[in-house]
Amino acid sequence: MVVLGTTGFSDRILEGVIDEQMRGMQLGLSQTVRDPGRLEEILTTRRADLQSFYGLNQAWYARLPDTLLRVLKLDLGEARTLRSFEGSPKVSDIVLDRVPNTMLLLTSALAITSVIGLFVGVKLAARVGTLFDRTLSFLAAVSFALPAWWAGILLILLFSFHLDLLPSGGMYSTPPPEGTISRFFDLLKHALLPIITLVLVSVGPYLYSVRTMTLNVAQEDHVTAARLKGIPENLVLRRHILRVAAPPIVTGLMFSFIASLSGSILVETVFNWQGMGRLIFESFAGTPDESVIVALTFVYTLLYVVGRFVLEVLYLILDPRVRYT
Repeated sequence: MVVLGTTGFSDRILEGVIDEQMRGMQLGLSQTVRDPGRLEEILTTRRADLQSFYGLNQAWYARLPDTLLRVLKLDLGEARTLRSFEGSPKVSDIVLDRVPNTMLLLTSALAITSVIGLFVGVKLAARVGTLFDRTLSFLAAVSFALPAWWAGILLILLFSFHLDLLPSGGMYSTPPPEGTISRFFDLLKHALLPIITLVLVSVGPYLYSVRTMTLNVAQEDHVTAARLKGIPENLVLRRHILRVAAPPIVTGLMFSFIASLSGSILVETVFNWQGMGRLIFESFAGTPDESVIVALTFVYTLLYVVGRFVLEVLYLILDPRVRYT
């Protein structure tokens, strides 16, 4: 919020909203008010009223407390062009419609990626230099370089057009099935390809990150001592390697979860999935919807702050060396 205010970006966006409203108003009044002087007077008065309504007659720092309070209450104003699934112009309704869809898609992919990354990454750190380590490190690099949109299109061609096993896009069949259970399984069927795409492009980088973070821990003396005592390898991996490396791993997971709530613009656009990433694309495409853009910026900032607070609490649980006084 401070960055938007100090750079003047928020003022320019609000001025753009007012200009758009004034153009529509001028077009309507020109049909009834024939006197150019009278028309200009009405428009000037209306512009001043709108500037006062949006707080542009005040400095950005004077508007900041009220803006922050409205964001916390999800009072995000009304969109100019976008609408919720029920037809509401309220930005909060539009955002709340998309969040569950994004959570189903990206949080599921994140959970799968996390399980694979933690399980395989720790094993790689314990087998540095082996054929298993070199092979998976190469595949991780391939996964990192794989474009999400290209992987999505390739999976559509393979599973939808060639094998005819999964739908190519959307969230439901046309027409959607009757009944809650049938609709739920139809939704899961449509979510499979986007989830597989997200896992393919994210599992490699995360796996290699876990390997790197646990590599130094796996070579420390307490790990060697645990193995010499005859402790089973699975216990060594969980208690002596993964537990010590847990704080940075959890940090990466938390920030990945926050990022997942913002959606994946490319994947959701390729599969026509109505989530937060698709909402970002729609708010910029065609005629930009400035109210939605500003609201999304504020919501993501709030999510980041909440995520940092949760991390501070988790550090106390995971690392007994961390204590706050």
